Amino acid sequence: MKIDGKAIAQHVLDGLSKRVGELREGGITPHLAVVLIGNDESSKAYVRQKELKTQQIGAAITIHRFQQNFSQDELLTLIEELNNDPIVHGIIIQRPLPPQIDKDKVTTTTVSEKDIDSFREDSPFDPPVALAVWRILREVHSHTDQSQIPLNHWLKTKRIVILGKGQTAGLPIIKLFLRRAVPLTIVDSKTENRQEALSHADIIISAVGKPHVLTGTEIKQGAILIGVGIFRGEDEKMHGDYQEEVIMDKAGYYTPIPGGVGPVNVAMLLSNLIKAAETM
Repeated sequence: MKIDGKAIAQHVLDGLSKRVGELREGGITPHLAVVLIGNDESSKAYVRQKELKTQQIGAAITIHRFQQNFSQDELLTLIEELNNDPIVHGIIIQRPLPPQIDKDKVTTTTVSEKDIDSFREDSPFDPPVALAVWRILREVHSHTDQSQIPLNHWLKTKRIVILGKGQTAGLPIIKLFLRRAVPLTIVDSKTENRQEALSHADIIISAVGKPHVLTGTEIKQGAILIGVGIFRGEDEKMHGDYQEEVIMDKAGYYTPIPGGVGPVNVAMLLSNLIKAAETM
């Protein structure tokens, strides 16, 4: 069964809209500041989605756009200004960054209470991509015959495999699951028993971003597939780690691309923004 990420995201956004309304009644408008450097088409598309959804829930957004040659010193100065701006509750420095900018320096310069992307180790927020995966699994769990038991307990009864442990997707997901005491098996390019791990998995979270990472022959009947990894194909369209037409008859539930994890990711980012506005 295809998982409708757009519907899940909309449910989250509806709840956020109510919270924004309550904040605005108290004189606070949640405000997101986004810094976009260069002309990467994917980055511009991601920022546009953030802009649309921020406006949809009634929050404010300011997008700072700069050319590819924008210097690190200029960027760090801007971040400090945003750190000290009392009307800004969340700061996003859109990745990827041009080579002249040290992403680690950018991360440490952004204050933790506005780090809603959760790049800092001491960020009070969970990474949106990890929250998105968790929220999708919560939706799947609600449709099972074990929906009466807590999600954590249900997940602990499942064999969970994550493909990939990259900094932007795999690793944040791994850390969230471990913090919530849900064990999982990590599979990467060096894993020797990859086939065995995948064929026995009840839930597979694929976070690689390359063609044909996961095939229909590698999964068992009824497995739950969450596709996080994406890449731009030769057709200039975004694709995932598996082909929907290859796995759809075998997977019990699966996220498509587009319309799967992506919309929920944006919704969970905005959830962090509202949390920041509520706690500042």
